Amino acid sequence: MRVLAIETSCDETGVAIYDSDKGLLSHALYSQIELHARYGGVVPELASRDHVRKTLPLVEQVLNEAGLAKTDIDGVAYTAGPGLVGALLVGAGIGRSLAYAWDVPAIGVHHMEGHLLAPMLEDNPPEFPFVALLVSGGHTQLVRVDGIGQYELLGESLDDAAGEAFDKTAKMLGLGYPGGPAVSNLAEQGHKGRFTFPRPMVDRPGLDFSFSGLKTFTLNTINAEVDDEQTRADIALAFETAVVETLAIKCRRALQETGLSRLIIAGGVSANQHLRQRLEQMVKKERAKVFYARPEFCTDNGAMIAFAGCQRLLAGQHESLLFTARPRWDMSQLDAI
Repeated sequence: MRVLAIETSCDETGVAIYDSDKGLLSHALYSQIELHARYGGVVPELASRDHVRKTLPLVEQVLNEAGLAKTDIDGVAYTAGPGLVGALLVGAGIGRSLAYAWDVPAIGVHHMEGHLLAPMLEDNPPEFPFVALLVSGGHTQLVRVDGIGQYELLGESLDDAAGEAFDKTAKMLGLGYPGGPAVSNLAEQGHKGRFTFPRPMVDRPGLDFSFSGLKTFTLNTINAEVDDEQTRADIALAFETAVVETLAIKCRRALQETGLSRLIIAGGVSANQHLRQRLEQMVKKERAKVFYARPEFCTDNGAMIAFAGCQRLLAGQHESLLFTARPRWDMSQLDAI
């Protein structure tokens, strides 16, 4: 089965074609970073308008790159949620319309399920069951995964997601958008050990996260200490280290509590090299393995939606003509396949 997929949940337009026999055939991504950078964050109305402008040209591009005609497509997948409702409606409307015009089934995909399954696109995909750390600008969750659609939430952020904390810290430090890479780049110049930031909620049982207190601690340190570029870099490193250590501690605890030996990390923050290195160290001590997607498939992309959509279409699932966009959508509501 060949599936064309559209991802428009936020500020990136992704389109891809996945073949159930041959794997990923083509993918293209247009980022709106330059558009939103002047505002310091995503402007939903501008995001929606840009998706309208970019989606169909990207559909033509991936078809051409794969050497396929429209009649070669067997199904269409699109991100149905969670995300910005206007942006979601663009992708859902275009995706469902293409499926109707081409007389093929369509499926609305959960954005975070797409991220969770992104490591399956690699040459050495993890086998079920495993623990998944979903860490992005909008989500920080630990999930036990026994199969596609078989998800048990183990813990989540009670306030700011890790990626959101990165973005807010970037603003405090006067850095650009997006905040995560900006903070990480500045942290590369930091001196280790000058500042030590708290690791929130690691001194109590459970697998939930909280990053709002760390954000406040960072702001107070900036207000009290910043007087040169080196201090800003030292604070960026201390903040990044605190987030990474917190995530690693909770992941280790999740592996121990579930008795599983496979961990995957997915979502935009999973591209952070410091996090990857720390988790590699942790799983080695736990005699476990960690899996993740290549950096281009950590952030929002059409390839992950194409893979997830293909699995559900192969299982016989599809949408009616009455499609919906779900800005909030709990993964526990998904059907198992």
